[in-house]
Amino acid sequence: MVSNSGASIMSRPRTLAAAGLAFVASCGAAVAQDSDFVDLPHRGQMNLHHPPTEIMDKLVSLHNLLLVIISVITVFVLALLVYVMVRFRASRNPVPSQVTHNTLLEVAWTVVPIIILIVIAIPSFKLLYFMDRTTEPGLTVKITGKQWNWQYEYPDHKIEFESFMVKEADWVKLSDAEKLRRPRLLAVDNEMVVPVNTNVRFYVTSTDVMHAWAVPAFGVKHDAIIGRLNEGWFNVRKEGLYYGQCSQICGSGHAYMPIAVRVVSKEAFDKWVATKKAAQLPAPTDFARVEPTR
Repeated sequence: MVSNSGASIMSRPRTLAAAGLAFVASCGAAVAQDSDFVDLPHRGQMNLHHPPTEIMDKLVSLHNLLLVIISVITVFVLALLVYVMVRFRASRNPVPSQVTHNTLLEVAWTVVPIIILIVIAIPSFKLLYFMDRTTEPGLTVKITGKQWNWQYEYPDHKIEFESFMVKEADWVKLSDAEKLRRPRLLAVDNEMVVPVNTNVRFYVTSTDVMHAWAVPAFGVKHDAIIGRLNEGWFNVRKEGLYYGQCSQICGSGHAYMPIAVRVVSKEAFDKWVATKKAAQLPAPTDFARVEPTR
């Protein structure tokens, strides 16, 4: 009994050390996974997306304010209904009241809703103006909706490419881990790439019918209309992969217009730009050079 007790006492420091190493390793893994963050819903999730942009921060705050207001109104109206049903039931009031006007009450139910609307309107208009445009863009992207894919153009870098949903036959060939990161009907062949902590100004338009470029995590949704440029912006604070979809019914292929935005470091973005530019250069030809005649 004594030897077993001594062995257990001696094993405790080793157990604590192992637990400490496991904790450090898990922290390191968490940091590594943070750079590979993918914005996807998970089982048991509640509430809105975790806001990676300032726009989404303000949208969540406005949502919470409206939730409090509507909850108070709902509880108040319910309490009034219960009070009226109990206080003015037929068994208690065989002779109904003949009162038709109450000046104080009529003023109150007119003024109070006006005050509530003003409380809602002030932050709403401030948020609308904040979302409208940025005065200090660090990157500009033109987004064009088509039936049924997206085209991205970086005018500052002379880069242009199209993004299509990964076909079912190609998606099933992905590994299980890759399928979790690139879900069916959301995975694309060319992702929109932007740098982290940068004001990204984007213009949205269309070549055929109306589309809508929407990424819920960013708090942005802009209609793509033929012959018109709609402007928006976002600034993502966390690197990772974010998904969205066309949010305007645009025809039979509406469900097959996913959006994938990869947010990377500024160094990684510069490398991506260099790679894209090199891929877009025309291939050299074997034709002989022709000198102009004099």
